[in-house]
Amino acid sequence: MALPFLQFQSAPSAPAAPAPRALRQGDGLRRTPRGARWDGLYWAGSAVFALALAAVTTLPAHRVWGVCAAAGYAVAAVLAGRGACAWGRGSALAAVAGSVLLPLAVLMVLGTAQPEVGVVEHSGDLLLATGSPYAPHPSLVDDFNPYLPGMALLGLPHALLGDTPLTDGRLWFAAVFLGALALAARPGIDRLPPAARRRTSPRPGNPALLLASCPAVALALAVGGVDLPVIGLMCLGLALAGRRGGAVGAGAAMGAAAALKWTAWPLLPVALVLLAVTAGRRAAVRAAVTALAVAAAGVVPFALVDPHAFVEHVVLFPLGAAGAGSPATSPLPGHLLATHVPGGRALAVAALAATAVGMAVRLLARPPRTVVAAADRVALGLAAAMCLMPATRFGYLVYPLVLAAWFRRDRLGT
Repeated sequence: MALPFLQFQSAPSAPAAPAPRALRQGDGLRRTPRGARWDGLYWAGSAVFALALAAVTTLPAHRVWGVCAAAGYAVAAVLAGRGACAWGRGSALAAVAGSVLLPLAVLMVLGTAQPEVGVVEHSGDLLLATGSPYAPHPSLVDDFNPYLPGMALLGLPHALLGDTPLTDGRLWFAAVFLGALALAARPGIDRLPPAARRRTSPRPGNPALLLASCPAVALALAVGGVDLPVIGLMCLGLALAGRRGGAVGAGAAMGAAAALKWTAWPLLPVALVLLAVTAGRRAAVRAAVTALAVAAAGVVPFALVDPHAFVEHVVLFPLGAAGAGSPATSPLPGHLLATHVPGGRALAVAALAATAVGMAVRLLARPPRTVVAAADRVALGLAAAMCLMPATRFGYLVYPLVLAAWFRRDRLGT
């Protein structure tokens, strides 16, 4: 747009030159000062968070991540301030390099990771040696494996090939997470009216980079978050549930997620109701049968090898009834209630059950009709459950974060 003080040479009757078509319609450049200001503030705030975490944490892996990520976010903030475009690729790449790639490389050299990585790798060793991923007589906290048997498959590379960089469990967690999201992002025939598809906003250039550089996701990628593969498969299942002819694929993805961890199971009723509303009951039944078959194939054979160990690890330990306290002790409402109020554990479980009943009633009364609405419903339910569980941690909130953000990736940079 021409500035007023540069128009004195133009003829009074000459019409102003029209703006280029791409800039008139909004080509994703977002050259507004407000956009650039939020861009830089976001990266600067992420740097402050990373430094604060490094200062207060007692976990060596988190401390390394905080120092490395703070540097990467600071560089991203500087690049955002100097760039002409808000949410530019350069700042996102700097953030990913500093918050994911650099700390992951440093931690792999140091041989440091979250304890969950060792638990999964050890479960792969047990699965290969005994046919069950669960130790028969656990005594210490690190002896317990609270994950469903499918998670042990991600520890098989370590069991088969030994302790090498390529068999590090973090790489396989990230591979499943990023691969599932890549499949979920592939173009498909969504169940939306043609007019609604035409109104969809243009996709920004780097939504995956922005999501990966988010502190909650970047921390899990670097230190070894076992929840990431579960979230990736959940997103894939929801994405396929929103596409024509995707019922069986959606069921397979949801069943695979359900074979990894209990936290994936709340997705099943929501996605099946979405399919019943948008594709019909037969599609919902096909997805349900596929999901249950895949989940059963990934759980039942290994659970039957040692049923007592399965119950002790997967059921009793998360409930705090296995003789060893869970390390998930973040000060969220459920844990505070269970710790500081007489009979608080029962109250927390009752509140959790009441929330589940309320979500189920709302699901039947007002079923979701779009993938975004279904993702929001799952995210809300998981956020409430993770706040009310007696054994919980802040890291679990990555579930609602990714579910809410990924299906809005077209607007992630706006």
